[in-house]
This record gives sequence, structure tokens and C-alpha cells, in this order.
Amino acid sequence: MRTLLLVRHAKSSRDDPALFDRERPLNERGKRDAPKMAKRLAKRDLQPDLILSSPAVRALTTAQLMAEKLDYKAMDIVVDDRLYAAAPEAVLKVIRELGDKPKRVMLVGHNPELAELAHRLSDGITDMPTCAVAEFVFDVKSWSELGQQEPAKVKLQTPKD
Repeated sequence: MRTLLLVRHAKSSRDDPALFDRERPLNERGKRDAPKMAKRLAKRDLQPDLILSSPAVRALTTAQLMAEKLDYKAMDIVVDDRLYAAAPEAVLKVIRELGDKPKRVMLVGHNPELAELAHRLSDGITDMPTCAVAEFVFDVKSWSELGQQEPAKVKLQTPKD
């Protein structure tokens, strides 16, 4: 079994219009929501074996805040440039390249690609608000098989739940 946790970055700030998109930080709500969502995952024993993140500040900060509450070392977060401004198929390719070792992977990225990928994996997910976590459990031996069959379990959680 493999568990994929797709996490849309927490709410970001648009207060400084001079910042490039990749540099936008989290706002106060985002800084509260990320640890809250991680605590919910920890209560369900959903600590990841691997956290992947987009290099954008808002995504990486979300990953770091969540890692702290999930007993995952921030320095072990894998930042992958391919997860920023990527098509859903490109995100899926990154996941499929993970091999056999990690059983539970958290990927922190952006919309619309995460919502589109989540919908591709399960028709039941059509939207991913900020800091939403889409959980997919697949009965596969390798990440390379992802997307070849329906997930055994799907759950979407948002900070407002």
C-alpha cells in the first residue's frame, strides 16, 4: 500500500506587490492552518516517509510548518523545482519516479495543478482550498504504478472541517 498526501500550500500574502510569485510568504492564517492540518494528520498516524515541496516560499514554509508537527526533519524536505508552475502530468511524473522505498509521501504544491491531479486520481475531489490535504491510498507496490487503478481510499480535509 502507498499513501499520497497532496497538500495545497497554506494561505499566502499578497501584501507586497513587488515580490515575485515564488517569493510570496504565508499570511497569518496560513501560518496557523499548516500546523493545525499537520496535527490532524499526526493524530491519525499519517507521518510521511518523504516530504516533497515546490521551491516557492509559501509552499516550502507550509511543508516546514507541517514537518515540525509530524516529527519530520525540515532539512530532509526534498525541494523539487518541477513542482512549481507544473502541469498535473508533470507532478504525476515526479511521484512516479519515487520508486519503491517510501510508503507514505506528502507533496506540497499549488493549484490548479494539485486540484486537477487530485480530480484525476478521484472524481470525488473537484477543489482544493488553501492548506487542504487530499489523502489517497493505493494498493500498489511501486509509485511507478500510480494512476493505473482507482485508489482504495480517498479523503479530503480542509482547515475549515
